[in-house]
This record gives sequence, C-alpha cells and structure tokens, in this order.
Amino acid sequence: MADRDIALMAHLLRRAGFGASRDDLEAYVAKGYEATVEELLNPETQPGVEEDLMLRYNQSFRESNQARDQQWVYRMINDPRQLQEKVALFWHTILCAGNTKIDSGAEMHRMINLFREKGMGSFRDLLLDLSKNPGMIYYLDNSESHKTAVNENYGRELLELFSLGVGMDEQFNYSEDDVKACALAFTGWNIAPAYPPFPYGRSPWQFRFDPADHDDSEKTFLGETGRWNGEDIIDIICKQPGAARFIARHMYDFFVADEPPVPAWRLTPPRDMEAIRVLEKAYFDSGYNIRAMLQALFTSDFFKSEDVRFAKVRNPAEMVAGTLRLVGDHRDIKPGLWDIAQECTYMGMNLMDPPTVEGWHTGHEWIDSGTLVERINFASEYLGQTDLPGVQSLVNHLMARGESLSPAEFVEGSIDLVGTLNLTDDTRQALVAHAQRGGDLRHGTEAERAEFTGRAGEMFQMIASTSEFQFG
Repeated sequence: MADRDIALMAHLLRRAGFGASRDDLEAYVAKGYEATVEELLNPETQPGVEEDLMLRYNQSFRESNQARDQQWVYRMINDPRQLQEKVALFWHTILCAGNTKIDSGAEMHRMINLFREKGMGSFRDLLLDLSKNPGMIYYLDNSESHKTAVNENYGRELLELFSLGVGMDEQFNYSEDDVKACALAFTGWNIAPAYPPFPYGRSPWQFRFDPADHDDSEKTFLGETGRWNGEDIIDIICKQPGAARFIARHMYDFFVADEPPVPAWRLTPPRDMEAIRVLEKAYFDSGYNIRAMLQALFTSDFFKSEDVRFAKVRNPAEMVAGTLRLVGDHRDIKPGLWDIAQECTYMGMNLMDPPTVEGWHTGHEWIDSGTLVERINFASEYLGQTDLPGVQSLVNHLMARGESLSPAEFVEGSIDLVGTLNLTDDTRQALVAHAQRGGDLRHGTEAERAEFTGRAGEMFQMIASTSEFQFG
C-alpha cells in the first residue's frame, strides 16, 4: 500500500469527515479514492447512527441543549455518514443561530437536522427551508417584522452572511435598498403561537405565513421589479454570480485551505481563483446543487495537491472528534460524553451557540494562548492512553514495521501513524533526539513489548503537542 495513497486518503477523510483510525484508513485505500468519494457523497447508502440507542441511554437528548451538544459530538465520532455530519457543521458555521437567544435544544436540533437533510441538495431549497425555520425566524427577529413596522434584521443577514456577502471583485453585491426590499418580502413569515410549556414540556414551534401581515406591494430587488415574496427573493438571490462566489469561497475555506476572514472578501481575491471558478461552474451547471460542488471539489487536482494538505487549522469539533476517532474512544454510548462535548467549548467553539450571527472566526484565530493549551492537553492525554483500542492498534502497526526500530525509524513510523503529518525538520530532529535517549526499540519479549508500548504512547503525546498537529 503506497504511502502517497495513505496520505491522500487521510487528507480526504480529515476534510470530508472527522478523520479515521489507521485500520479504517487502510480499508478505504483498498476501496479506492473515487469509490470513497462516491460513498461520502451519498450518505443514504450508509447506515445511520443508532439514534434510538442514544435516546434510550439519555432521555434528555430530546430536550436540553447541553444534551444536544453531546448527541452531535457522538454523531461526529460515530456516524458512518461522515460527510453528512461535516456538511451540517459547515452550514452551522455560516447559517448561524444560537441557543443563547433561542433557548430551545429541540429547535436547535431541528436546525442542525435541516443542515443534515438539505445540506447537500439545492442551495435554493436550503435557503427556503431556513427562512421558514421557526428558530431562525425568532433568532433574527423576523417574528417582529410586520408590513407596518418592518424589522430588517433577517433581510440584511440573509444577504450579507447567508447568501451573497457584501461584495466581490471590489464591487458591492447589494445595496441598502435591496435590504429594505428583501425585508419587506419576508413580512408575514412568522411563527405559529406555541402551546404553553406545561405539563409535558414545550410544544414544537411551527412556521406560519400570515397574508394579512405580508407586504404585497411592488418591490425592486437586485434590479428586478415585481410583487415579490420571500420565495421570489431567494430565487433571485440564487441566480446571482455573488451567490456562487460566496458558497465557493466558503467551501474552499472549510474543505480545502484557510481563506482570509469573510469581511475581507470584497477586496481580497481568493487564494486560488481557478479553484473558485471550478466550484462556481459546478454551482450553475447543476442548478445550485451543493453535492455537485462537493464532487467537483473532492475530485479536483487542487484538492488533491500536497500544497493544501495541512493548510487549515483544525476547528475544535474537528480536533475533538478526530482525536477520539483516532484513539477509538467513545465509539459507544457511555458516561463522559458531556465532558467531551465541553472540550469544544473550552477550545473556543460552543456548538449550537456561536458568539454572533457572523459565526466563529476561523483559521489561525482558533489559536490563542488559552485554547492552544486546551487543544494540546486534550489530544496528548488521549494519545498517551495505550489501553485504548485505537492507540493499541497504532502500537501494533508500529511493531509490525520491524523486530527492531532505530530511533529515527520509530519517529517516522509514529508520525505516519498519528496522521501522516508534515512536520518541519526541526520538529523531527527534536523528536529523534528524544527517542535516541532510549536507544533502539524491540518487542521480542514481554518486557520489551511493555517498554515499546510505553515509549510509543509517549511519542504519540509529543507529536500531539507539536504546532503541526493543530493543522488538518
């Protein structure tokens, strides 16, 4: 099995999922790259996670937001439909709403489910369903928008943060008049009154269109005039070049390599304009289909290029879920998942509760003196537990490389197994210098195996403590 095949597959599974154990990685390589991409893009062909088992173990998964966090992290670690979960996270970082205001775990769960179910389909359908989502209506105040007293919040964020962005190629994508027309078109899109929360908890919110509260007047939006409603607005948005650019840049930033912060996009060109054009073409050729864009991305030369491997700082969810998938922990329901879910928060990503509607600042902004300590401590703690099944497997793979390993061979093997990492020469030399203190490694006797295992766990921890481990 060629090292380059392993490295490419590891890259794919880090970006299109949350990483993989070494055994799973080798199984996917045997299946082939193109076949793996097809499997990822068609989650309905894979069995889903056993949700009834989660609910049987913890009934609170049905209601509280804290339990919903646990449920989502469990899915990231265990759901065979890895790209579906990754796409749900992708949209959650763009189409942002938070539980601090919504205050309903059930509604946040419904929104994440929307991203799972519609996230790889039509962008038009996704925006339409999002605009009818009661949690989003409440979060961005469209429930307070009436034809006689318009609230522009949803109309503004729909254009600025959800679909077009402020501008591209040094031009603006919309005007203040477009914001006002958009907001008018969504008047009457509201929430049906919910029943009181007693005695059995909250009833689900429902979307309600109130024609008496809808502004049905003629409006001009992005150069088109008519008696537009919200659905018409979304149709007009989706055919704009700005929509294709907006989704393409977000997709490149999330799945390929870190881009500049979103507010800079009007004036700052993409890192790889040719890649963006490929994705824009897929957007229009497919009728705004996200799956088609992802297929174009994952099968492209720019995605497979070694230049973009480890060109992204892993977000906290990727760090937590990826580490646990590698070491083989929490692969079934057991106590401790609450603490695991909280690790994302400690690293700066409170799932289902972004700091603002703008979402999280990504890339190098994930790293500061506090979050870096959390990331290193978390990963090194788990990779040093040689009794975990995934770590045991790494040790066994390392032993299989020879009856005796020199310090240099030991270090290179460890780097490869922990993640085919791209370490600098200085980092490699430091690891080898440490390994040389213990001399060659053997595993012929019980005592040698115990020493080998202990040193391997220590080396895995040191690798997890490197700056390079923060990239995925």
